[in-house]
Amino acid sequence: MIQLYTKLSFATRVLIWMFFGAILGIIFGKDILFIKPVGEIFIQLLIMAAIPLVFFNLLSGLTAIGTIQSFGKVGLKVIIYYVFSTAIAITIGITVMSFTKAGEGMALQGEIPENIGEMPALDQIIMEMVPTNIFKAFAEGKLIQIVVFAVLLGIVVLNLPKEKKKWFQEGFEKIAELMRKLVELILKASPLCLGALMAATFGEYGSNLVGTLTMFIVSVYLAQVIMVAAYMLVLRLVGRISPFWFLKKSSTLYATTIATCSSLASLAVSLDVAEKDLKLPKKIFSFTLPLGAQFNKDGTSIMLAGILIFTAQAVGLEFTIPQMIQIVIVGLLLSEGSTGIPGGGLIIAMLFAKAFNLPLEIVAIVGGIYRLIDMGNTTVNCMGDLVATSVISKLEDNWKPEKR
Repeated sequence: MIQLYTKLSFATRVLIWMFFGAILGIIFGKDILFIKPVGEIFIQLLIMAAIPLVFFNLLSGLTAIGTIQSFGKVGLKVIIYYVFSTAIAITIGITVMSFTKAGEGMALQGEIPENIGEMPALDQIIMEMVPTNIFKAFAEGKLIQIVVFAVLLGIVVLNLPKEKKKWFQEGFEKIAELMRKLVELILKASPLCLGALMAATFGEYGSNLVGTLTMFIVSVYLAQVIMVAAYMLVLRLVGRISPFWFLKKSSTLYATTIATCSSLASLAVSLDVAEKDLKLPKKIFSFTLPLGAQFNKDGTSIMLAGILIFTAQAVGLEFTIPQMIQIVIVGLLLSEGSTGIPGGGLIIAMLFAKAFNLPLEIVAIVGGIYRLIDMGNTTVNCMGDLVATSVISKLEDNWKPEKR
């Protein structure tokens, strides 16, 4: 058995441990929660390494692009893609939840507000993207501010003379490689740690999967499946890439996203898959994947729209078309503020519901089963980043998949 186990691929080992973890969680229930710290420590270690990895990997990718003109070309395409896909994700979430009417069976005890649909202060949301103290941003893990600082610093380096630019580029690449090695070391413990996380998840939340919440979870996952289908169409029609080949090569990533529920913690695996499995050009994925980890949150956006419509249905309210447009705009901005760590999307969901003056009671109730939703959120978030990177690599660098 040991010899057979050692011959299995890394992804297969992870899935086996996750399966056993889920079974143990169902059997023992909350008695299994004593192993939860094993998984939580693993996530903390990944995030510890991921924040400097994001910074130096983004700088390495930016400076490797070559010229400010090339940066503008690639950067503009990826940003347009991320904004467009996020808007589509929010629209899908609204549509599916409106169709299933999952919230109509939920009875609220809290007070129903009289006025809804007010726009939040967009200027404050935008102001939060710009750091006043970059060291504070690193200490508090404010990834969006770190990304903004890295992009600005990268632009400065691209404008330096050739010799100085080369020196910085090589330095950033060496530090990024060091961070990737650290992540590889941490990932060696992932099968056992991810299994512990799955056991704790099923042990803690298994009894809540009933009634209306079950319909809510089904609705969110249905919307996310539709989003994945849209990704596959983009791969086939725009990138001329086989969806089956793509899913097979990137399967290791999804085992991690399902268990960690963290885009930030999964970023290291995304980078590894892009380099070793998909064999994407480093100058592209070193830029697009760290950027996507913060700015491309399609799965989280679906969940945000789902919670908002779910809450409105629970209190018997219907949004008008102008209000639906507001939901898309506000959701687009707020989704960029989720931190990429487990539970970050739930905080944004509370802000989202509050922005439209809806009671937070539903968000608190959903919080009980949030981790089960967050598995899909994180998987769709990270898959979207890889799809965007693959398509842009094909268009910009004439990358061709190695189908072996």
